[in-house]
Amino acid sequence: MFVTVLFALLFYVATAILLVGLGVRIAGYARAPAPLKIPTTPAPTTRGGVVLRMGTEVFLFNSLFKANKWIWLFGIVFHVALALVLLRHLRYFLDPVPTWVVMIQPFGLYAAFAMVLGLAGLWVRRIFVERIRYISSPSDHLMLALLLGIALTGLSMTYLWHTDITAVKLFFTGLMRFEFNPLPLQPMLLLHLLLVAGLMIIFPFSKLLHAPGVFFSPTRNQVDNPREKRHVTKVKWMTASERPATGGDK
Repeated sequence: MFVTVLFALLFYVATAILLVGLGVRIAGYARAPAPLKIPTTPAPTTRGGVVLRMGTEVFLFNSLFKANKWIWLFGIVFHVALALVLLRHLRYFLDPVPTWVVMIQPFGLYAAFAMVLGLAGLWVRRIFVERIRYISSPSDHLMLALLLGIALTGLSMTYLWHTDITAVKLFFTGLMRFEFNPLPLQPMLLLHLLLVAGLMIIFPFSKLLHAPGVFFSPTRNQVDNPREKRHVTKVKWMTASERPATGGDK
């Protein structure tokens, strides 16, 4: 019961940090002024064109495809596989499970292998491509290791060390009702959940925020109409009393 309570509290804390952290960061992105009209050309000249451009960027990684086909391949494989894996895991939180979630179970299962392949390719790139290795920080490797660890532990529970998925579902559906149902004491499951909770906690403070951040990028979300319409930056100017004090203030 101690392990059950410990992991229940861990996921409550991780969920709170994830939601609050994302909310704060997204609010900061939304408030940030865009002083210049700087859409990356060739850029759309209408708002509908911007929506289409953002759609191709978010779902097809259009700019990455133009820049580097190999990186695009590993990136698209990883992200599509991750989406399928996440959707497959909805069965642990929904009761009854929707038909479409049941139908994608086989695809989500095999998508885990594609997820590992995509992550491995992206990590090899950071290690062996000199110009990428030069700009890679320890946090970049940590994110890849964390995601790869989650994928590998998930696969190991499917093919090597099976766990009681019914008990796992009861645990998570219970958390949504603030009930603590017993969590199976299977080491690989506990490691998998620990890695997932760790990812949830560090997500709002990591480079993985490019996921929501792309929607606020002025090079992508601006209409290329500087001659047709004047671009006015909405900035709240501080009064003298609101400015931070400095050593030269009198």
